[in-house]
Amino acid sequence: MSQKHWNRLAYERELWGKGLARVAGVDEAGCGPLAGPVVAAAVVLPCAWLRSGLCGQLRGLNDSKQLTEAQRDQYFTIIRSHPEIHYAVAEVGIELIDRINIRQAAWRAMNLALDQLEPRPEHVLVDGLRIKWLPYEQTALAQGDAKSYSIAAASVLAKVTRDAMMRQFDQLYPGYGFAEHKGYGTPRHLAAIRERGPCPIHRRSFAPFRPVETTLDLFDLTPAGATPGPGCPPTGSGPGRSPTVDRRA
Repeated sequence: MSQKHWNRLAYERELWGKGLARVAGVDEAGCGPLAGPVVAAAVVLPCAWLRSGLCGQLRGLNDSKQLTEAQRDQYFTIIRSHPEIHYAVAEVGIELIDRINIRQAAWRAMNLALDQLEPRPEHVLVDGLRIKWLPYEQTALAQGDAKSYSIAAASVLAKVTRDAMMRQFDQLYPGYGFAEHKGYGTPRHLAAIRERGPCPIHRRSFAPFRPVETTLDLFDLTPAGATPGPGCPPTGSGPGRSPTVDRRA
């Protein structure tokens, strides 16, 4: 196993070495778009990999934004079908996003995904900021999806799941191009909003629907040439409930 691949298991290996067998990586997808839910995934890799190293099929796994669509789909299938990998996926919908702001909604989706894992994780590797109210021991990693295979796996599950949902929304609400841009503020999307107005899955708390003075620079998820949807200042905390997408605990 190369040093590069070994290093991306460094955080998991350290925790496994301390006797913590259930280490979950958690990540979200969909904080930047103007439309659609935010989706989070939690992934627990087998602690036996402390000795054997990463499964060969997952070498090359990375932050989902650094992978092609074909690569994401390939890793999505491998992660979901591997008998020793446990995962859960959850979403928070538009209504709650508009009510509590996108940062809180993303954190709630992460918590929902973690809560579906059985048995519960003993430690969580979180992509980004530390979540104060998360009821799990945690390590927050800036750009964690490029540093931890557990987080990268969660990133892929969340991204592929949400992209599929946005393709379904494209059938329900044609004319906005959701299958293409997945809800991000691309020129085509903004033009469709000007022409048609918002549809039911647009986030009314985001510009251009409701301009806000404060933009939270928390999630650098906006593709080149796209306009991000700003979040709102935090107004609440604590876990919320949301539909479950998928899991294997």
